[in-house]
Amino acid sequence: MTDIVLARVLHVLAVVLWIGGVGMVTTVLLPSIRRSYPAAQRFAVFHTMEARFARQARITTTVAGLSGFYMAWRLDVWDRFRSADFWWMHAMVLTWLVFTTMLFVVEPLFLERLLSRRAASAPESAYRLVEWLHRLLLSLSLLTVAGAVAGSIGGNLFTW
Repeated sequence: MTDIVLARVLHVLAVVLWIGGVGMVTTVLLPSIRRSYPAAQRFAVFHTMEARFARQARITTTVAGLSGFYMAWRLDVWDRFRSADFWWMHAMVLTWLVFTTMLFVVEPLFLERLLSRRAASAPESAYRLVEWLHRLLLSLSLLTVAGAVAGSIGGNLFTW
């Protein structure tokens, strides 16, 4: 197995666990909590359940980022970032950057406290915000994955 094959395998496995987890949280966990708990308890229940996934997400986004940047460096494909035809490369970096910033900076430094305070005073509003953010992030992620799959085999989602 070459280093590029290993990097691609690690990259895809990391993305599957990371984005698959986001999909599960967004489409299964959040709606289940909404149906099963009163508004005042939802954020605390979600926070407890998501904490374990957040740890996994930090590991998988790190692996995805390192392997992705390694492949770009090793294959010397930096010129793709100058072409709109490779929009999916930009989308991969943007998606990774958004999640990495959220997981390592925004959540631990202030978002957790901000949402906890909001949940104490306006629980329904806080939970709606959490759901909305997750839907937005999942949509960005799925568009990116679809574009990357098509683009990696020479296709483009937007040309027929």
